[in-house]
Parts: sequence; structure tokens; C-alpha cells
Amino acid sequence: MIDTTKLQAFLRTDPRDVGCERAMEVLHIYAEMPENDRHIGEMAGVEAHLRACGPCSEDYQGLLAAIALAAHDL
Repeated sequence: MIDTTKLQAFLRTDPRDVGCERAMEVLHIYAEMPENDRHIGEMAGVEAHLRACGPCSEDYQGLLAAIALAAHDL
């Protein structure tokens, strides 16, 4: 029997997903935006990508931790 898990995940990909390269280009902007503004335009595509991509989501969580640490040190 063939495992179709990866194919099914691919087929469920949100069409707004901007992909890894573009998400990484604007991740610093996305991380500092108010949450209610992240649903507009290309940022909705970044949000969709972070839901689907584990490695990019981990990078995002690391960026949030760094931002929080920097804010705490001020």
C-alpha cells in the first residue's frame, strides 16, 4: 500500500501560501505587526505558510523569543 500522507498534505495547501523564500524575506515585518493586521494581503500568505511549514514556523517562534528577550532587556 502506498502512503499518500504527503500528497494529501500538499493538496490541502492554502493557495495563499507564499512559500519559504518569501516568508523568510518578510518574517521580521510579520513578527512585529499587530495580530489583527496580519490577515491582510501578502501577510495572510505568510500566516498560511507558517501554519503549513514546520521549519519556518520554528524560525518564527525563535524570532518571537528573540524579540521578547530584547524587549525585556530594555
